[in-house]
Amino acid sequence: MRRLIWLSVVAAIAIAYPLLLSSPFQQRLGALVLLYAIAASAWNIVGGYAGQVSVGHVVFFGCGAYAAMGSYAKFGLSPLFGVPGGIVIAVGLAAIIGVPTLRLSGHYFSMATIAVAETMRLIVTNTDWLGAAVGLSGPTVPRNIFDLSFLSSLPYYYLFLVILAVTLFITWWMTNSRMGFYLRAIKDSERAARSLGAPASRTKLYAYMLSAAFTSVAGALYAMMFGFVDPESGLGILISVKILIMAALGGAGLLFGPLVGAAILVPLEEISNSWLGGRGAGLTFVLYGAIIVLIARFQPGGLLSLFTRRRKPTSDTGASHAP
Repeated sequence: MRRLIWLSVVAAIAIAYPLLLSSPFQQRLGALVLLYAIAASAWNIVGGYAGQVSVGHVVFFGCGAYAAMGSYAKFGLSPLFGVPGGIVIAVGLAAIIGVPTLRLSGHYFSMATIAVAETMRLIVTNTDWLGAAVGLSGPTVPRNIFDLSFLSSLPYYYLFLVILAVTLFITWWMTNSRMGFYLRAIKDSERAARSLGAPASRTKLYAYMLSAAFTSVAGALYAMMFGFVDPESGLGILISVKILIMAALGGAGLLFGPLVGAAILVPLEEISNSWLGGRGAGLTFVLYGAIIVLIARFQPGGLLSLFTRRRKPTSDTGASHAP
């Protein structure tokens, strides 16, 4: 009952936010928080629950962004029609990449995903059909509702809120299914999980593919909101780092951890950029590095772990013992 009350309060605040804080900057800030919460929640499926720290998740982000913009730039269709194609491409890439890389663990897996992400970025940068270094643009003016091109950030906010709710619900359902139990066992000890009959390789691959699908959706939404994508904004490694830090800051492996991390990091970044302007271009890297050090040193479980109370087993003092 307590969890249901807290969930209702959070939902009410999220729905009322753009109505109470109605300035364009505040609405845009809220939309960005939800957008990155979707991407971080998608990463959390494989990075938080399975313990596979992927730093190359931007590949799937770029699949969605380029598919959305490409459907308009190359075929004259609404960017919305590119979303299913982006999901299919991302899931297919996850299957191809995951089979060899998920055999690795720890920092070896992370380095492998970085190598894949940088390779994809270089390929796209040198491919003219994908816009090369210039990138692809969406419709300059909305032609119909399917273009999802709005002058205000308010429609984007509620659209992102609905998709985040769907992402969190599917994640919650997964964690309470057999797959979720397998993932937690694999994260604790893959060798022990295998010895007990858990299909570790297959379960990690399914989680990786599911995570790729939601990350692709986040990339498509990003491209439709900004109306543009290039190799840096769609495939830059800094996007992966940002998503990872959001999940770790709030609490990797916790359902609402990525949302908490996004609610802290996105406003912090936007406010610092507005204050410092071009002078703070390198401050983002310093900020991310400082957050990583602080999390690793003081709170590896994330901020939400401070509020998770674990019951300590109590001994039965009234039990009688045989002499």
